[in-house]
Order: sequence, then structure tokens, then C-alpha cells
Amino acid sequence: MAEYAVYADRIVAGETVKTTCAYCGVGCGVLATVDRERHFAITGDDAHPANFGRLCVKGSALGETVGTDGRLLYPAIGGVRATWDQATGYIAEQLQDIVAKFGPESVAFYVSGQFLTEDYYVVNKLAKGFIGTANVDTNSRLCMSSAVAGHKRAFGTDTVPNCYVDFEAADLLTFVGSNAAWCHPILYQRIKKAKAERGMKIVSIDPRKTDTNEIVDLHLPIKSGTDVLLFNYLLVQIAASTACDHDYIAAYTDGLDEALQAAEADVAMGDVATRLGVSGEALTTFVEWFIATPKAMTLFSMGVNQSGQGTDKVNGIINIHLATGRIGKEGAGPFSLTGQPNAMGGREVGGLANMLAAHLEIANADHRALVQDFWHAPTIITGAGLKAVDLFDAVASGKVKAVWIMATNPIVSMPNADAVREALTNCPLVIVSEVMADTDCTRVADVVLPALGWGEKDGTVTNSERRISRQRGVMAGLGESRPDWWALAQVAQKMGYAGFDYASAHDVFIEHAALSGVKNTEGAVLRDFDISPLAALSLDEYDALEPIQWPIRVIDGKPVGTDRLFANGEFYTENRRAKIVPIRHQETGYQTNAEYPYALNTGRVRDQWHTMTRTGLTARLTRHIGEPFAELNPVDAKALGVVPGDILHIQSAWGQALARVIVSDGQQAGMVFVPIHWNGVNSTLSRIGAVVNPVVDRISGQPECKHTPVALKKGALNLHGFLMTSSSIALLDADYAVNVRTINGFRQEFASHIEELTAFSENGVDWLTSLVDVPFGTERLEYIDLAQGVIRLAWIHDSKLVAFAAMALAMGGTEGVDARQLVPARAWLDDQLGLEVSSVTRRTILSGVPADPASDVGPIICSCFSVGRNTINRAICEQKLQTVAEVGQCLKAGTNCGSCQSEIFRLLEQADKAAAAG
Repeated sequence: MAEYAVYADRIVAGETVKTTCAYCGVGCGVLATVDRERHFAITGDDAHPANFGRLCVKGSALGETVGTDGRLLYPAIGGVRATWDQATGYIAEQLQDIVAKFGPESVAFYVSGQFLTEDYYVVNKLAKGFIGTANVDTNSRLCMSSAVAGHKRAFGTDTVPNCYVDFEAADLLTFVGSNAAWCHPILYQRIKKAKAERGMKIVSIDPRKTDTNEIVDLHLPIKSGTDVLLFNYLLVQIAASTACDHDYIAAYTDGLDEALQAAEADVAMGDVATRLGVSGEALTTFVEWFIATPKAMTLFSMGVNQSGQGTDKVNGIINIHLATGRIGKEGAGPFSLTGQPNAMGGREVGGLANMLAAHLEIANADHRALVQDFWHAPTIITGAGLKAVDLFDAVASGKVKAVWIMATNPIVSMPNADAVREALTNCPLVIVSEVMADTDCTRVADVVLPALGWGEKDGTVTNSERRISRQRGVMAGLGESRPDWWALAQVAQKMGYAGFDYASAHDVFIEHAALSGVKNTEGAVLRDFDISPLAALSLDEYDALEPIQWPIRVIDGKPVGTDRLFANGEFYTENRRAKIVPIRHQETGYQTNAEYPYALNTGRVRDQWHTMTRTGLTARLTRHIGEPFAELNPVDAKALGVVPGDILHIQSAWGQALARVIVSDGQQAGMVFVPIHWNGVNSTLSRIGAVVNPVVDRISGQPECKHTPVALKKGALNLHGFLMTSSSIALLDADYAVNVRTINGFRQEFASHIEELTAFSENGVDWLTSLVDVPFGTERLEYIDLAQGVIRLAWIHDSKLVAFAAMALAMGGTEGVDARQLVPARAWLDDQLGLEVSSVTRRTILSGVPADPASDVGPIICSCFSVGRNTINRAICEQKLQTVAEVGQCLKAGTNCGSCQSEIFRLLEQADKAAAAG
């Protein structure tokens, strides 16, 4: 078996390597240094044009997520360890057998925006040119496929016209469906700095008031799903104003009359502000600002894309920029903020089921022939494959017999996730390539393959502004882990296919680059994506490749990138003119009703990433938000009879979940927000994907993750508690259980309903003790009040706290008292685990309250410096702090990555309100 060239073998221990962050689509440059024990030092790359040295807290903590704990180290077939030769041989044999019996469309691949471009390229080549299946889709379908479809309808190609520098040059910047403060924090910090320096106006269009509102001048909390109506209204106003660029429209676009006709019909159906759910004054202000501001950027993200009308929403945004000629110019244009590190790279190589490599089209015979000839492929697919939701439906129905899942966890992230789990459980062949040994998907896999993780793998990624950057390996992979492109190539060769004899990621990249330039001139195969000047890179030149934006041209003998496109037309439609697309507002998918009266909205939190298989490994990130939560408006919380900390039961027609209640007046009444991150390994019933409806956009196939009708009620759980130990804890058999990593160990939160109150009094202490594995001779401290329904236990060994447990039950003697209120707070106790118990601490440990209140920092706000909410609130009150900068000067909070500044701002706001209220 041919081995691959290990990039990390060329790295000297202690050498600093330039690489790229593994998280969102910002694509920040990272400087990584590692020693022989795999200890990392991580800083931002000052020279990288995406971040200029800044990193958010997730990026700063990258080195804490590359340890050995939980890693998948060896291939296995049916749970039995195998060699790579055996595993790839088995996969090849099984795939050939399935194709022979059921045809190539019975095989599917489900991959990830966390793939490197080289991985993406090889899987598409294997599937679409050799096996003959177009069933290759990616979790990017859940992230940005509506943006792709909108771009292609308008521009004829999937292209982001502008660059990050334009954010700082704009005079009006509008966020649509984007909590950039949490989801794209480095770009948010760049914008925040530019606003302070230049005074730009900033608008947020979002049903929720999020942390992004710290810098917002105008918030339009429109009703969920009404974006098309808003942008149609704006288009009508533009057409009647001097902002309408008739010269640009005449020279470079088609369709304005039809789009205006559709928009006017929408507007004529009733008062727009009322239908949007905003004040007429706020709507008028936004329209006036946009019309009056030539340098206007519109940044949109998941709140737009993840919708049953997502593609139309994207085109609504593009329409207003085409009508004003504000596109591809300094400080002016529509911009899609992608959620994953290589969502753009996947699009370049045909990573979606309806695309071919190099921005070529499946439906175009000339394009298909070009790719087939270049690959010397025995076949080429002739039609689009199954998009993500349809793909797993086909697994469930038996149409797809084999699925290879790589670098993603669809049992958690897909809508209707319980059905996805059942489908995979019954699928004849499930192959999973993973970094971690225990995930929801490895639990149902027939074959598991150990993949390289961040810091080990080598290749390229492309960020949201079309900038290609190198992600370089810094250390060798653990165990027998291998690159994903290599695993795919080995299977391809064993299936008898030529053209997969790659020795390194460099070999894959130069082939990919060469394909982008084949016949890329005027005519039927002209496309914008062209990186062919990089096809001649030597291995050393590839290793040294600096960040560069496509399309790439050769100027004075050197490859030069392109920062903006379309300012002077030159679109990629058949007639080279952009399309202003007629769209109409419509209700899509399922609507709330008497049985399911609330609308579920899902999204991300600041310090976590996707399904937590990486960020969940470091306590620095879990200390910010350790449990799944359900955010409610105060009106709804009162109607439901819940208070912060209660457990909310969330039920849809597809599934159920449990989460802790938080209450915020930034949440619209009638809606509930729940984050996506918790999975079936670290929680019992908090995979919110199980609740999300499977409705998809009719064009893009992107799921509607922002509007699922649900019923809500307070969880009928009368027993609440938690358990802390220095070693990991298996999930308890409880109605609600969540594992949380702490600084010196683990904590498990649990809650259940028990019928027999005597079971608590008779067995509670024994049950808690049975869960704790402590050394012989460990002392146990006890506080037991069965009349109040309270048990608290602490275990001390060698004068150190090694475990702690507490639980409380709503018993007859505590009528009207919530059992949860009888369980002590966690933040201070988390910090005591593993520390020496002093005489003072010994007297207070069972209460969970420190003798010195100042030592209880509270939930962590600033993850970089471990500054808690209590500490910040005390400083605000005692030292009369009034600004985020003053808090930073006093406590250092917010002075590193800046990700927490919005939360500090919110604490200052709350302090002002409290002071005003007396």
C-alpha cells in the first residue's frame, strides 16, 4: 500500500507554524507551536489579512482540543480492530458489491465544511466520475446552500462579490439574521473598531436582540420569515428614489420590471410595518438610511439561509444591491457570512450534490465532458444527486444502501435527527471517518476510520471572502489516523480506479488547481473560479503558499488575487448580465397552531462549535455555557410558569428535548431559542435536531432550522442534582443528564421525576455514593435533611476535594419550594475540585457557598482570563464602572479576543436599569 507524505514530519518540535483556524468561515490565521509532548502555544497571525493577529476564544483554545483523550486511533470493522489494508479492502469490496446489485445511486457520501479542499476534491472525483453517484452532499447544505442558490440565480455563479476590507469602508452596514458577535467574533471586532473610528451606521435585522446589538444603531426585530417582504418593500422604495442606478441596471442586469411587479404586489397586501412586526418609524429610518448611503454592505448568515424561503431571501438582498449598483465596490455589496471553515472550498470542488468541480454545472453537457476528460473517468454523473435531507430519507427507505460519513455528525445536526439515527441504524453499510472514538455516528457505524484532526492534517481552506489559506500540520497524527483524502484514494485504488495515486495533499491541490483553468476562456465553460496559476506550484511553494483570493491572475509573472467582482458587470449568466429575481413573500413549511403554539429557533453559542466533539474537550469553553438552554421572553416564561434554571420540555411533531430555561427580553414572545451543540454522548435528551422540522427550501434544499412549531411546558421533574468528580462520568439513567467538563474534572447535571418519595430517603445517599469512584480511605462529609429533601456529600482524600454530590427533592415539607433552589451553585465548587480543603473551606464546602463571597466568581463571562459574572457585577457596583473599556482596565475581561465584550456591555446595561429602578 502506498504511504502518504507526512507534512508534520518536516516540522521541528518547537518551531512556529503558520496555519488556519478550524472553526468559522472567517478563516483566521494562526501561529501554532508544539513540543514533543503535544503541548501547544497558540497566537493569532499578525500577517494574515482575515484577522491581523486576533483570535476569538475558540481559536485561542485550539491547542487545548488536540489531546489524546477519546481519540479514535485504529480502523475497526464491526467493532473489531483492523488494519488500514483490511478496512479499505473491505469498504472497496462492499461498495463494489452494492453497486453491482443496486446501482451506483445506492451509494452516498455525506461530508463536511470542516474538510480540507483536498479531501473534498477526492471524494467528489471518486463518487461523481468513477463510482457514478451524485449522492455527495455536505453539512454545508445546512449552512450556506441558500446563499449558493441565490448567488447562482443572480450572478450565474456562486460568488461572494466583496471582501472583508469593505466592512470597514462601509458607511451603512446591515446584519441580517446574523449574531456576528458570537458566530463571527473577529469580523465583529473589526467592524466595532471601524465604527468607533469612522462612525458608520449599523442595523440589525433579527427577531432576537443578540449581543451583536451592542454596536447597533437600529434594530428591526421583524417577525420570523418576513425577510422577503422587507426587502421587496425596500426595492419598491429604491425604484422611486434617486438611489436607483438606472445606468448600472441598463448596462448589466435583467429583470427589474418583473421583480418590481412582484414586490409591488407584496407591498399592496397591507401595512408593511404591521406585517413585519416593527414600528413604522423604524422601518422608515432603515429605508431612508439605505437609500441615502452609497457605501452600504449587507451581511447575512444563518437567519437568512436556514429557511424554507432562504434562496428568495438571499435574492431579495442581492436585488437591492443590483438595483442600486452597490455591488463589488469598496464598502458596497451583499456578503454571505459562512459558518464553517471550508464551506467555500467545498463549493469550489463540487462538494454539494447539485454541483461539479471547478464551478462547473452538472446540467451542462460541455461541463460534464470537460470534467470527465480531465479525470480520465469511466463515467460522469448526468444529474444532481440527493441533498442532505433527501439523502437520509433515501437511507431510511432503503434506496441508499451504503453511506460514508466524514467529519460530521448528522445524528445531531440534521433536522428530524431521530429519524436519521434510525435510518443509519438500519442501513446495510455505514462507514464513519472520525477523530473521536465515541460519537453518535460511530455508535451506529459498521466501519470506523481514524481521521487526522486539526494540527495534524495538511491542505487548504477557503474563507468567506474567497481567500485560500494553508492549514498546515504541526504534529504527526495519533495512532494510525490518516488524511481523509488518503483513505478515499486507497478505497478508489482497491476498486480498480486509476488516477488516485496521490502521495500528498500537494498532489491533490495542483490537480484541483489545473482543472479550474481548463478551457476557462470565453464560451460555454467560462467560470469565475480560476486558480490555475497555482497548478505549477512545487511542493515547497505549496508549503509556503500565502493567503490569496480567487480568481487568480498572473501579473508580471506572479499569481495575484482578486478582491472584488461585478462592479462593472461581467457576470457568468448566459448573456453575462445579472438577474434581478422576482420573489414573493410566502409562508413556508409548518406554522404554529393550537397544538404547537410556539416557534423554535436554533443557533449557536459563543464558545461552542457544532456538536462539541472538539470544543467540549476544554473547560475554558464549557465554563461559559455548560448546559443546553431554552431562551424565552418574560411574557412566555410567566405564562408557562417557569423561571431561570427550570427545565423546559420542548415537543414538536418530530421529537422532543429538554433544556434549562433562561429569560430574556431580547427574545420575541411566542418563540424559543435553543442552541444546536449538545449531542447524545454528552446529554440524554438535549439533541435539539430531534425536534427540528424537516422542511427545506424548494431551490437550495437547505433545512428550515429557524421556525419549527413546538409545544412548551415545564419539565415534570421533582429531583434535581449534580455530581462532580475528577474522572469522566457515564451519563446517568435520568430524564435529564448533561456532562460538563470542568477545570479539574467533570460535572454531571441531572434531573428526574420519581414517584416514590421513600426511595429518595432510603436510597439517595447510597445511590450517590455508588456513582463515585474514590480511593480507599477517602473521608465523606455529609449534609442530610430528609425533611427538606436535601442531600449533599463531599469526598476528601489527602486533604483534597475529590468528589462532590448534591441533590434535592420537592417533598411534602417543601411545598412551594423548587427542589432546584435547594441545590448549591456550581461555579465556586467547580474551582474547588482537586484543591486542598482548608479548615475554613471544610466548614463551608457542603453549603456550596464560600466563606469569602468574592471567591465565588460566578458563571464565566471572559473565558480568556476566567473572569466570572459575579466578579464583573461586583466591580461595576463597587467601582462605578460605566464602560466595557473600564471593566477591561479593572479586570482584564474583554481585553484579549474581545468575544465577551458584548456580554460585559449587557451587564453594564442591567446595572444601569437596576440603579434607575432604585
